[in-house]
Formats: sequence, structure tokens, C-alpha cells
Amino acid sequence: MIKKVAFFGYADAKPKSKLYQEAWATAKLLAEHGYIIVNGGGPGVMDASTQGAIAGRGDTLAVTFDAKDAPGFEGRYSKNVVKREIKTKNYIERMFKLMENSDTFIIFQGGTGTLSEFATAWVLARLYYGHHKPFVLYGEFWKEIIKVLAKYMLMRGTEKTVFKVVDTPLAALEAIKQW
Repeated sequence: MIKKVAFFGYADAKPKSKLYQEAWATAKLLAEHGYIIVNGGGPGVMDASTQGAIAGRGDTLAVTFDAKDAPGFEGRYSKNVVKREIKTKNYIERMFKLMENSDTFIIFQGGTGTLSEFATAWVLARLYYGHHKPFVLYGEFWKEIIKVLAKYMLMRGTEKTVFKVVDTPLAALEAIKQW
């Protein structure tokens, strides 16, 4: 049963941006339907998901790490206040704890960190196929990315069955309910 939903996406998304607003609206809708919103405790899409969950009167969890040895990392965002926080030692531990403490993932547009989260979610779904954690790719642009990956990467066939591409908060909710 899916209860906890992790949000991955661009840490530099500003509150007035379409990306931030879509993540906020998706988290709000999911929180209103009883889902726990999980994120990395940073700004951008992570903060949007926390703020949306709060607006939807939902529960929140952040998995964080101190970025003292990673100067290019956005770090813990003081305005992203969650109900519960798990502190980790580094980015890799944080990413795997995020995935461990979630039942599914919504992956929004982002940068290299989001790319690594997407790839990790996908490989874990492939490795544990049949007992995997499905994920949602939010935004029509994902269709082009998947098309290019399918064209140039070697795939076994089940890789495309572990995710759904959506472009609205309601479609994200429906995709999660189908699992």
C-alpha cells in the first residue's frame, strides 16, 4: 500500500515559478488524500512539497544531510520545516534514505541531482521488478527523455512499466492510486 510519497526536483525553483507551483499543488492534493509527503529538506521543489502538504493539512518528513563537504549542494533550507527529520551523513545516504522511507516517488524537472534520483529510482525498480516502488514522472518533457533513452540505451522490456508520465496534480494522484 502506498502511503509515503517522495518529491524530487529542482532545488532552485522559485516560489512564483510554474515548477514550484505544480509541486506545491501536487503535494497539497496528495496530503488532502492522506499521503505523507517526503523530501530532502532543501529549497525549491522540496520546499514546495512541504508547503503544499502543510496547506493540505498533511504529514511531512525530510531526509537531510549537512553539506559541509559538498559546497555545490543547496543544503538544509531553514524555511522547509517538517514534522519529522532524518539526518544522514552524505548525499548518497540521503538519497537512499529518501527512497527507503517512501513508497513511491514523483520526479519533477530538475538538474543533476534530480537526474541521479531518477536513474536510481529506475534501476531499483528494474532490479526489484515485481516488488518495486513505482514512480511518477511529472511533465510532458519526460516523454522525450524516455524516448531518447529507449532509443540509445539497452533495455530488457519491463523498464517502461514501472513509471507513469503525468502533467497535472490530479493525474499524479490517479497514477499513485492505480498502484
